[in-house]
Amino acid sequence: MRSILFVPGDSPRKFAKAMGTAADALVLDLEDSVAAPAKVAARATVAEMLGTDRAGKQLIVRVNAFDTGMTLDDLAAIMPHRPDGILLPKARGGADIAELANYLAAFEAASGMAQGSTWIMAVATETAEAVMGMASYTPAHPRLKGLLWGAEDLSASLGATSNRDGTAYSGPFVLARNLCLFAAASAGVMAIDTVCTAIGDLDYVADEARAARRDGFTAKMVIHPSHVDPVNAAFTPTADEVAWAKTVIRTFEENPGLGVVSIDGKMIDKPHERAARKILAAARG
Repeated sequence: MRSILFVPGDSPRKFAKAMGTAADALVLDLEDSVAAPAKVAARATVAEMLGTDRAGKQLIVRVNAFDTGMTLDDLAAIMPHRPDGILLPKARGGADIAELANYLAAFEAASGMAQGSTWIMAVATETAEAVMGMASYTPAHPRLKGLLWGAEDLSASLGATSNRDGTAYSGPFVLARNLCLFAAASAGVMAIDTVCTAIGDLDYVADEARAARRDGFTAKMVIHPSHVDPVNAAFTPTADEVAWAKTVIRTFEENPGLGVVSIDGKMIDKPHERAARKILAAARG
């Protein structure tokens, strides 16, 4: 999974357009992109979206946060239609994942679904409390698939006048990004970069995506269909990377007793082997 495209839960037209992109997954959104008066009707629209031919895409539903009082009603409406995953906004830590997992277990049982078949992603940086609770995601709940960070809600939580210093994120938001990356790595789940808000600048999108992959993120959220291709390109290992990874793995397999090998005059050790395996896993999709 490289690109995860948001789709307003009340827009069948945008859903149809999103299905025609190369996005690996779609987030059918019941939260921020749906106005309050339209949220109840949007549940039925999302249920219809889940019932379409998924064409190999993962379909995720972003429910409303626990503090809205709407989460259970969202789940009751969409769980019979078997979403692949649930995206929980404003997650405060591991306890929220456990609570959501208990709800999912009940809805799966009621709908005749296999227990544990619905996984969870969480937006882990939307409040100051959430940022301070990052360590609680380790050890990871079995349903937890990924953690992602976002800056917009965090601005309001901090009382910040902006989350940018010029074109770059300012210090508090860079800290939140990095803590999310560390928390995901510690929990052994996907680290997912936030959306790029430069809608019309595809070069900027590509640069931001490449920087995220360089730092260790494994996927990126997307808010516009035009961003999907540059994000997919950034998170797809190059032919040179795949060739290097295969050489590293083959060399260690041929020398099982060694912890360090030499390839093209460079010292390669076990962390390189682990990185090589991640590259091949990403290349396989």
